Amino acid sequence: MTLSTIDLPTLKVVHESIEVEYDFSVSSAEYSSTEISLSEQISAGLSRVEGEIQATQDEIDRLNLDIDRLTNHSDRVDNLVAVGSGLLAGLIDAFWVGEFNFERGKAWSNHTVNDFVMRTAKAQGYEGERLDGAIKFLESKFPVPSDNIWKGKDLGISAKSHHLDDLAHHPTPVGLFFSILTQFTKKGYFQNGEGTFLPISIDEDGLELIGADVSSKFFCGTVNWFFHLVSDMSGSNKTAGVGMGIPGPIVSLLKELSTIPGLDRTGLPEKLKEVFVKERFDLRSEMAVMHELGRQAVPVMINEVLVRAFYFIRRFASELKAKRSFSDIEWKKTLPWNNRTMTRMLTIATGTFTVVDLADAAIRAGMKSGGNLAAFGAQLVLRVNFVGIGRFAIAAYSDVSMGSQRERLRDERIAVLSEQLHWANAKVAYLQADVWQAAERTEASLQEAEQMMRQSAEISMRAWEANRTSLRQIGQMQAKIQTHNPQLINDIRNILS
Repeated sequence: MTLSTIDLPTLKVVHESIEVEYDFSVSSAEYSSTEISLSEQISAGLSRVEGEIQATQDEIDRLNLDIDRLTNHSDRVDNLVAVGSGLLAGLIDAFWVGEFNFERGKAWSNHTVNDFVMRTAKAQGYEGERLDGAIKFLESKFPVPSDNIWKGKDLGISAKSHHLDDLAHHPTPVGLFFSILTQFTKKGYFQNGEGTFLPISIDEDGLELIGADVSSKFFCGTVNWFFHLVSDMSGSNKTAGVGMGIPGPIVSLLKELSTIPGLDRTGLPEKLKEVFVKERFDLRSEMAVMHELGRQAVPVMINEVLVRAFYFIRRFASELKAKRSFSDIEWKKTLPWNNRTMTRMLTIATGTFTVVDLADAAIRAGMKSGGNLAAFGAQLVLRVNFVGIGRFAIAAYSDVSMGSQRERLRDERIAVLSEQLHWANAKVAYLQADVWQAAERTEASLQEAEQMMRQSAEISMRAWEANRTSLRQIGQMQAKIQTHNPQLINDIRNILS
């Protein structure tokens, strides 16, 4: 057998795929001198290829786990429980939550805020029992320098709007920032209803409220700011409990955004002033809305808890039955979150809840409206559970998003499998090179053995001829032996006998 050329394959990556090239460029004359080097190269190549195959297998295993997590494994029992949970939550919403009642929420928020102001004032030393006295006590103990500097300047700022216009009166991080900034710049920062940003210098009375050093400036800008906002939550001491308080976090955030150049000319500042002053939508109003939304959130939370609890209990029981030991349980398989099955169950449960809620809202709105379309729409809005609709939208989006992720990972797995196939082909090429090398060594060994056999045969023939010659020489020398040593013949015969 004659090999003209042999070499290990050349590997190169082209556009994220593996291309295997076979380069037969080493001649048989050169092979013997490079045999050891070639063997080492093949061994190193096999080691590298096997490492790449293992790396791609690890990646495939990881992708399989993610694909399984993003695959819906819910069965008929899971879906029935999800539907049942949604029905139960919908009934709770229909008969307990009822319609959205802003007046009920406003009564709760007024009581909560007034109680908070009273408790804060008493904690600071107030000994009275009247709300207006508590407000006056906090205002006098914790004044802020920018409180009244807008008066008499005809800047489009009024007593009803100044809590919104003065950025330091906002219960937000931005409000705290401007409160501290006032301490260092001796200016108050306002924006009127027309969107004009107004830095106003602190007057002589306000300068007394500016800290003398850095630490006192931060103290006045934070502690005084907080307690002064508490005094303004329920209105002024003259309109305690009913007057305009401070803006809530949502209105404050929108007002702060309206100071951005460009947004300040969109009409947003004017609209916010209208909402705050004319609609009297202050912190207590935001709390009232949150309170009513909180009531709506109760059946939504019950629905969520029931579905997740069932998922956990069922998977836990299945794992315990299969493993028969708490220590062997794969807890990741029981956790009721971050998997497509749980998301699909929540989509079904929240969707069922939303259907029940909308059906109840439509029936009750129809009964109350008496056929009036406008009244029907108003009543429908009051009865709809917006928290439930929002939760259903989130669940549906998560379900669809997980499906998209799953398809993307499946495509990625196909690419990795293709890469692994190419590496497997490369391993086959290396093994073929090793076989050809072994075949070359075998051929050389057989040729060497044949040569040795021929040499052995020649040596044997020469030895046989030499023995025959020796024996003939012994016969020819018999006469001389008898003449010179006659006893030797007798001795040989005796030995042979």
